[in-house]
Amino acid sequence: MASTLAQKIIARAAGRDSVRPGEVVTARVDLAMIHDSGGPRRVEPILKELGVGLFDASKVVLISDHFVPGDTDEGARILELTRQWAKERKVAFHDGEGICHVVLPERGHLKPGMLVVGGDSHSPTGGAFGAYMFGIGATEMAGVLATGEIWLKVPGTILIEWQGRLSPGVLAKDIMLALCGRLGMDGGQYQAVEYTGEAIAALSMQERMTLSNMAAELGGQAGLIAPDETTAAYLEGVGGSAGDWRGFVTDPGAELAAHHVLDASALEPQVAAPHSPANAMPVTQAPETRFEVAYIGACTGAKYEDLKGAAAILRGRKLAPGVALKVAPASMRDQQRAAEEGIMAVFEEAGAQILPNACGICAGYGMDRLGEDVTCISSTARNFQGRMGAASSKVWLASPLTVAASAITGRIADPREFLSEGVVA
Repeated sequence: MASTLAQKIIARAAGRDSVRPGEVVTARVDLAMIHDSGGPRRVEPILKELGVGLFDASKVVLISDHFVPGDTDEGARILELTRQWAKERKVAFHDGEGICHVVLPERGHLKPGMLVVGGDSHSPTGGAFGAYMFGIGATEMAGVLATGEIWLKVPGTILIEWQGRLSPGVLAKDIMLALCGRLGMDGGQYQAVEYTGEAIAALSMQERMTLSNMAAELGGQAGLIAPDETTAAYLEGVGGSAGDWRGFVTDPGAELAAHHVLDASALEPQVAAPHSPANAMPVTQAPETRFEVAYIGACTGAKYEDLKGAAAILRGRKLAPGVALKVAPASMRDQQRAAEEGIMAVFEEAGAQILPNACGICAGYGMDRLGEDVTCISSTARNFQGRMGAASSKVWLASPLTVAASAITGRIADPREFLSEGVVA
């Protein structure tokens, strides 16, 4: 039977030769990822009530990223509880190393064909590596930690094919904002969204991670990209393994829930108006909008390549009067690499404030939350009302390139105006 990538992974986890969309199966979980906010403080009381331990501590990864750096009494208390739980339960623990969706793959925990659950809505990021990864709540996570299994309804696959190549100044973030505008935030129908086509194959792993991450904004359960040589090279480079990845691909003739074919070469940089990613439009059509804060952060906008591209635009330039640029690198490793290459120095010379490697403002944590009536242009995945601070604040979404260009002009700006020969973006 011709099968989709999603069906192949789920069938393997269920111990079946094949599965069909709509079937409900019980599947073995290869890895469970939890973080400080929804992790130990939520799941441990349930485990204690059940009187059980972990199904396999070697298949659990804990990452602190929400309450980092613990600059409030509550945050410090939760981080201490998280650290103690990691010691007691003897699980892999990455403490303050960055956002969970970036740290998990860069530490080699993922590989093609795995079934992975995460205690966060942006867990579909793992799909960039050919793993079926999706987010679940604390109660369901406690069940997984206790049994190592989960039941799920086999999804249909929505195949999104991007033909051609992206133009300079257009990133994966622009792809996702355009899709949110075109399909809406329920366009994924809680199915498996799979990205394919020439444009996708040409993307780096960090760019692919942005696509899979924002399958959540499309309303998909998972965001998949079939593994290839780029995937294998990345995983080997971080000390992991791609395993036998070549069979994890959607077969010709496999049943699809939908198939969208789009032209990558025609795509322009995008922005999304408050208060939804679905309010997307080409940057050239955006109304004249000024703002007080430009934010380069989050798992969709502050990885190494995001930082590199934004710095290429900012190099030798200063921020517009009245604009505060805040930069929160997505991981410690990405920040260290950026520092070694002089990228972080560019931000500092431009007058940016460097924030911790954490979810921070994106998830409404920390001391830099947006104040009353503040307008912000942000590289985050979401701009829901009140998510990043005061309910009266307004957030425009954009790629890190567009955020950087806008920080220079003080208004929403097209990053292509700042691209010059030799700039990689």
